[in-house]
Amino acid sequence: MTATIDFSGVFPAMCTPFDEDERIDFETLQADAQRLEAAGVDGLVPVGSTGESATLTHDEHVRVVEAVIEAVDDVPVIAGTGSNNTREALELSERAAEAGADALLLISPYYNKPEQRGLVDHYQTIADAVDLPQIVYNVPSRTGRNIEPDTAVELASHENIAGFKAASGDLGQIGEIAERTTDEEFAVLSGDDALTLPTISVGGTGTISVAANIEPERTCAMVGAALDGDYERAQQLHHELGPLFRHLFVETNPIPVKEAMEIRGYGPARMRSPLTRLSEEYRDDLEAVLAALENESWTAGSTDTSDEAAVEGDR
Repeated sequence: MTATIDFSGVFPAMCTPFDEDERIDFETLQADAQRLEAAGVDGLVPVGSTGESATLTHDEHVRVVEAVIEAVDDVPVIAGTGSNNTREALELSERAAEAGADALLLISPYYNKPEQRGLVDHYQTIADAVDLPQIVYNVPSRTGRNIEPDTAVELASHENIAGFKAASGDLGQIGEIAERTTDEEFAVLSGDDALTLPTISVGGTGTISVAANIEPERTCAMVGAALDGDYERAQQLHHELGPLFRHLFVETNPIPVKEAMEIRGYGPARMRSPLTRLSEEYRDDLEAVLAALENESWTAGSTDTSDEAAVEGDR
């Protein structure tokens, strides 16, 4: 492997902003990348599920990766390059590498539901061909197939497979993978904001986060406290962020987070079909949660919180 990356901390799964004609708004994309870098995140993840990769062409994938790389100064860019077609995933990975990506995030093949041996072949084929650190992404709710712990452990032995994004919701499985890869240079990252703190507690190293698009500083403070062993502070921040975690998944990601981005003034809520705008029934509660977070007094290094602002609204 030509380079190593410290996959510890917070890596926002970036949104892809669109203009009124559903073209990529590169100016807003780059401004957002700079906002997140300035907030102290540890890396950026464009063109993943949150970046609506399923509705981008291959050329658009590459252009988004290039634009984010151009925008930032000193954080790694982890490009989403997964596909349910190994050849297609390999092509996207090679092109992202040529564009200057620092690492790759590869969702497991979806819809065609390969057996575990097929998953191993898929990931090893790409890892053999592309000399970049690669993160295996397990999200069975989207793919229809779980990456079993034995498979994850086998993949961890490959020098280019450097991490595992865990979005199965199964903390027992996540802990087992962390336990069995302790002797490898292998990071286990939460792919579910509500389970980031529990994931770190069983050996995880951080999060590829949707919520960090909206609350990057607070998410970094939570993860940093947990990694430092300050679980009292981490738990406090987890509870502050809890309503946001819930409201960002009332509908399919990234529908709610793009609505939250627009409410905060970070980017448009426009989606590419077949995804649609957030239902009106959820918008008022989302606005209330965002307002409460803005009004709540907190500092990254303090254990004191204000009880003047209570988070309103729930799922």
